[in-house]
Amino acid sequence: MFQLGKTIVSEEIINSDFVCNLQACKGACCVDGNAGAPLEEEETKILTDIFQDLRQYLRPAGIAAIEEQGPFVKGEDGEWETPLVNEQECAYVVFEGKTAKCGIEAAYNAGAISWKKPVSCHLYPVRVQEYSSLTAVNYHQWHICDPACSLGAELKVPIYKFVKEALIRKFGPEWYAELEEVAREYQESP
Repeated sequence: MFQLGKTIVSEEIINSDFVCNLQACKGACCVDGNAGAPLEEEETKILTDIFQDLRQYLRPAGIAAIEEQGPFVKGEDGEWETPLVNEQECAYVVFEGKTAKCGIEAAYNAGAISWKKPVSCHLYPVRVQEYSSLTAVNYHQWHICDPACSLGAELKVPIYKFVKEALIRKFGPEWYAELEEVAREYQESP
């Protein structure tokens, strides 16, 4: 672990490789698990505000779950998260064949909304945990992402480079520049 400003960062995001491989995993991270995607407080308002613009990009089961539960829910851990369809996949998931994709991102890509998706989804496999005075930035290892680790190793793409846009979105360009400097120092050390 090393500290950047008010963050404590796991070396794994520098030393481990990762590139999503949707052909292999079929978007399992949006379907598997026991909770929705983590949401920041301000994202709950965004989801409420954009829901009507999202409707045409979501599937009927997702729309029904959102109408029944709301655009966000309080998880078992007391944190905000996306609602689920039948306690399984995220309500914002759409399917292209058997591959799960984000309906929010589809609306963003189509120009219907200006918000890409929850930052927790954008950051994955990086997970952020807020503490009273520091923020932990960690690599979340999950067996369903083994193909992403293999592809990342093949392409030689470390996690921090794979999620560069999301890390800048979350922490800013100066923070990311510092992270790159730390990564260079790690690579140069014996």
